[in-house]
Amino acid sequence: MLKLKDIHKSYLSGGHPLEVLGGISTSVEAGESLAIVGPSGSGKTTLLGICAGLDTPSSGSVHLMEEPLSELSEDHRARIRNQHVGFVFQNFQLIPTLTALENVCIPLELKGQRNVHKKAMSWLERVGLAQRSDHYPVQLSGGEQQRVAIARASVSEPAVLFADEPTGNLDEETSGQIEELLFSTHRETGNTLILVTHDTELAAHMDRVLRLRNGMVEMAQA
Repeated sequence: MLKLKDIHKSYLSGGHPLEVLGGISTSVEAGESLAIVGPSGSGKTTLLGICAGLDTPSSGSVHLMEEPLSELSEDHRARIRNQHVGFVFQNFQLIPTLTALENVCIPLELKGQRNVHKKAMSWLERVGLAQRSDHYPVQLSGGEQQRVAIARASVSEPAVLFADEPTGNLDEETSGQIEELLFSTHRETGNTLILVTHDTELAAHMDRVLRLRNGMVEMAQA
């Protein structure tokens, strides 16, 4: 499903290269769940973006669904993301001028599918928000917005779901509900789940944990 080999990522800072990732290698099997953890500044979100094809490494190779992401154009990577990837962000990233239902429809419309409202509504029902389908993001709580975001990320049945601190902006009770929703979706769809989190309890429920420190793998555990 996903293979990383010797991933390095550097940025220019004050005219000098700043290495964010220093040689990450790992692989994730289809249907597996992986948590990427570590202190702030350890490179977690950068690594997740490279895994998802949102960013490219300075060196090293990334293969997602057997496609060499690091060698492809942005347009080609975008097509792979549209076809195979779902993404859940910490700050939800719903389009404010669209209703919950319209937000969930977006991935299906990008694929040119028909009967998108029916399928989108079925996912809003699965996340417990069918009765809020005509509400705009500003009319929803943080937990409700994240439920919509999970429905949007899952509606096109992606092979792999990436989540960047999906409970980071939520209170403890709501975080627990979102975690259970992520895991139930993972079980029902059989997708591959890869997430970044500071939540040690959430990480403990994943199949494997990859711990980063200073841009390098400090520990990998099952």
